[in-house]
Amino acid sequence: MTEHVPMRDLPDAAESQSAAVPALHGLVVADFSRVIAGPVCPQTLADLGADVVKIENPRGGDETRSFRHPRAGGNVSAFLAYNRGKRSVAIDLGKPEGRAVALDIVSRADVLVENFRPGVMARLGLDHATVAAIKPRLVYCSISAYGRTGEFSDRAGYDPVMQAETGIMTMNGLPEHEPVRTNLPFVDMSTGMLATNMILAALMARQVSGRGQQVDVVLYDTAVMLTTYYGHNYLISGEEQVRYGHAPLGNVPIGNFRASDGSFYLSVGNDRMFGLLCRIIGRDAMASDPAYATVAARAESREALIDELQAIFSTRSREAWVTLLKGAGLPAGPVRSIFEAYRSPEIRARGLLSRIRHPTAGEVPNIAPPYAMQDTPIVAPSAPPLLGEHTEEVLRDMLGYDADRLRELETAGAIPPRQTGG
Repeated sequence: MTEHVPMRDLPDAAESQSAAVPALHGLVVADFSRVIAGPVCPQTLADLGADVVKIENPRGGDETRSFRHPRAGGNVSAFLAYNRGKRSVAIDLGKPEGRAVALDIVSRADVLVENFRPGVMARLGLDHATVAAIKPRLVYCSISAYGRTGEFSDRAGYDPVMQAETGIMTMNGLPEHEPVRTNLPFVDMSTGMLATNMILAALMARQVSGRGQQVDVVLYDTAVMLTTYYGHNYLISGEEQVRYGHAPLGNVPIGNFRASDGSFYLSVGNDRMFGLLCRIIGRDAMASDPAYATVAARAESREALIDELQAIFSTRSREAWVTLLKGAGLPAGPVRSIFEAYRSPEIRARGLLSRIRHPTAGEVPNIAPPYAMQDTPIVAPSAPPLLGEHTEEVLRDMLGYDADRLRELETAGAIPPRQTGG
């Protein structure tokens, strides 16, 4: 195995900074969220130019700071992945003085994002009813596992549990094996993205009504949505859905195939593509064979067709087949490890990797957001913050606290002594 991608080979993210004004410039976000589903949302708002103030417990902060993941300069990769562009304020919400500071921040915010269990924000005096009375224009986004109300609202829930409960796991894996969890936290990520959508919609509605509102985004509901047409298949047919491993229901051949030195994925979605595939592999007669000539016929002859193609594909290298297939315009690609993917020509060509200057690590890696606008810039990212790194800055510059007030809060234990932590 060759060396992993060296940090020095990545472009400096600061070089992408634009002088143009970003879309959410001037918008202030009070971020009370933790772990993944919550932080994804305000990170996106920060990418678009919002000033995101992350309120964290001084004793450890966001749980992802202590995940057993690789570290850069003491900073956990999971935290780095979901918190770029934010400012961290360490406040003890267990202290009345700390809650007062948090409420002061909220009173200056346009958006609040939280993903505590239902009832926690109310016990802290930071629930929607309380803060809306102080700041009627506030958009208040609550992300929960099973909703804020109802018989299941008190349940704890995480991404893999949602995959299990909603049938997603039963659609993953090989038919002869147990259901498989998707290791990537796509329910969390999707929930965070939907929360961003709803916040932006609520901000648009505020322009008309002059008032903010509460926004609810629920992990369970998102997971059900992600069952997509498999859910519709059941609702229409009443039949249990069957997993096909690497291939979806219906079109054939779609799935993994083994070349002589590795696997590649091929997606042939219609009869025209199948005819093209037959020419590439030197089996033109297969395109007119009644067993394979149509989408429906190929679905009926799934196993025989896959076996025949597999025997052909095993005779040449992965690169040879992928080059031929891509060159003919067929959707195909090598099945890569993360190691291979992050060294690929595609990821370089798209400019998806960069490095961000960091106060303790020197530099940390960054994966670019997958969106752009023609005229309005995405903000060049700043490093995910150290725990409490911006406490004094925010309390002084945003809230107008003087040195005496800061000392009072330190004495009360509402904020930590004025030093940064990792």
